[in-house]
Amino acid sequence: MNEFNLDELQDDEMEAYEEQRRLERRRRRMEMRRMKERQKKIRRIMKVTVPCIAIVLVLIFGKLALTGKEPEKVEYEPAKVYTPGQGDLEAEKQALSDSVTNTETGEEQGQTLANEPTENSGEGIGESASVSQPPTGGYHATSTDSTAAIGGEVVSSYAILVDTQTGEIIAQRNPKTMINPASMTKVLTVLVAAEHVTDLNDTFTITQEITDYSYKNDCSVVGWEVGEVVTVQDLFYGTVLPSGGDAAVGLAEYVAGSQEAFVEMMNDKLEQLGLSSTAHFTNCVGLYDENHYCSVYDMAMILQAALDNPLCREVLSTKKYTTSFTEQHPEGLLISNWFLRRIEDKDAGGFVLAGKTGYVVESGSCAASCALDGSENEYICVTADSTSSWRCIYDHVEIYKTFLPQSEADASVSE
Repeated sequence: MNEFNLDELQDDEMEAYEEQRRLERRRRRMEMRRMKERQKKIRRIMKVTVPCIAIVLVLIFGKLALTGKEPEKVEYEPAKVYTPGQGDLEAEKQALSDSVTNTETGEEQGQTLANEPTENSGEGIGESASVSQPPTGGYHATSTDSTAAIGGEVVSSYAILVDTQTGEIIAQRNPKTMINPASMTKVLTVLVAAEHVTDLNDTFTITQEITDYSYKNDCSVVGWEVGEVVTVQDLFYGTVLPSGGDAAVGLAEYVAGSQEAFVEMMNDKLEQLGLSSTAHFTNCVGLYDENHYCSVYDMAMILQAALDNPLCREVLSTKKYTTSFTEQHPEGLLISNWFLRRIEDKDAGGFVLAGKTGYVVESGSCAASCALDGSENEYICVTADSTSSWRCIYDHVEIYKTFLPQSEADASVSE
């Protein structure tokens, strides 16, 4: 794919570019889903047939041992294993394809699942949390009689704006409906890592497994090569600014030895924050998984906790960063927070301090950000299921302009 200079693209060109990338990612994910479904069917069949064959053999040889006679010849048909291109599987493949297409089409058209509270809270993406009262520990925010509904100018299906000083939800739209947080997940990744890292100048070697993982899952990457030695500080900035999957997995392995062990630490942190009843993560990158979920409310609380950590606050607020000089990259790699660089050109009614974006087909374009009003009070905004990364930025601008208090200077001008 040709490389574009994002700074020179106009809005309409960027929309076309984003649409092209979105279609390509959707095609890849559909193919991967079909492959996974075929593998699951084969595994289910083998789980049934192999034990049955073993039982038959045990019975036959058991009878032989008891009677001393040779067993009669037992003829049976081998288990039918589906393979691509054979009969019934084609119909199943078509049904699966239609199902995936219908699901994704519904998401693109802005269709949302029921938002009424359900008895089984947090069982899957799109289900509303049944917890109406804030948790007793950790971070929480509450709605009041003055909490506003976010209007139709905002495209995102899910949105929330929180005043971090008062803990009040200023405005909302489906704030506790379960979504896939996509790369907003990395806010929790850097928060957990920051609480366990003691030396930012320590080094980490990028492995083949890490680069393969990023390529296989179509992750955004910093661009390091196998065997490249980078600093732990590089891993932090690489996880957030370009949303690097290679940096996030590297950070997880550095802290916990493996991504699996690190994910356990992430879920422990969710429990400490009082969010474990409605949020659960299965990876540190933000890849889609039906058991990887939270709400925009949960993500607002995660971002608030991250901003209370000095290291995370610095990383999430940085627009540009150059990685360490290495043998593979003697001048380092210049990486940037695209969201912060683009939103600073818009009149958001306040200064946008920090931000992290995300995208998977199942969640649409999403973002979590923090802005300061004229009195330097902090507000956190989280949105999900917007139609593009540009539209996601405009949604945050619209929410901030609508609901952030005006400074005295702004108020006098408007009068």
